[in-house]
Amino acid sequence: MQLIHHAGAPLCAAALTALCTLPAHAEMSAEELAKLAQNPVGNLISVPFQNNTNLNFGPEKKTQNVLNIQPVIPISVNDEWNIITRTIVPVISMPALYPGDDRTNGIGDTVFTAFLSPAKPGSAIWGVGPVVQIPTNSDSQLGNRNWGLGPSLVVLHLDKGSPWVYGALVNNVWSLSDSGTGGSYNNGLIQPFLNYNFAGGLYLTSAPIITANWKAESSQRWTVPVGGGVGKIFHLGKLPVNTQLSAYYNVVTPDDGANWQIRAQIQFMFPK
Repeated sequence: MQLIHHAGAPLCAAALTALCTLPAHAEMSAEELAKLAQNPVGNLISVPFQNNTNLNFGPEKKTQNVLNIQPVIPISVNDEWNIITRTIVPVISMPALYPGDDRTNGIGDTVFTAFLSPAKPGSAIWGVGPVVQIPTNSDSQLGNRNWGLGPSLVVLHLDKGSPWVYGALVNNVWSLSDSGTGGSYNNGLIQPFLNYNFAGGLYLTSAPIITANWKAESSQRWTVPVGGGVGKIFHLGKLPVNTQLSAYYNVVTPDDGANWQIRAQIQFMFPK
């Protein structure tokens, strides 16, 4: 599951308001900020807005758009451990799924993850915790009315002396019941990521989102994209902003799945 616009406006406004009070981070270079943004369990408050445009989606081969609003908030447990919370609220524009149907716009199911991660890791970094799917969808075409729960794990390598940041995030969510609209589900996700950072905050990136619907027939189970793009750290006043543009082609996809995805992201960063 991929994780409208009106819901994101207060968060965006709050981020821009922080320009007036955010302290300078002259000690952190643009390259260091980029690598921090690429760490899913980094000790960093941030508000990413990730827009995914899926081309030739559904039986009518139309365009689906999913804007993921995904604030990340770290919580310090003690000197040894942090809990990194990530909430994904998808705002979806779903095309007609059959002739004569109308496009459906609204909110999908919220996905919340809490990673327990070492506060002072070395070059090998990890985080583990639960992932919860919350039935917040505003229409039955945009989600499932059953709660879901499962494990999530992220591992990555980030070395201060290296331009490379790479790793993978894995989770699986099982529905806790099948009585709600949409029935039971069992969905897996694998997101490998590979970044190469240049001086000045420019970087190359590849982070395909591989998904599996374990309840589907084997020929309809997997979505496997390949591709990548480019990112750059900018500043709005004192506020670091991570921007990214990439494209992915689905080499494996269900019959009604999209064949291309265009991903654009802007991430407001609040380093400590």
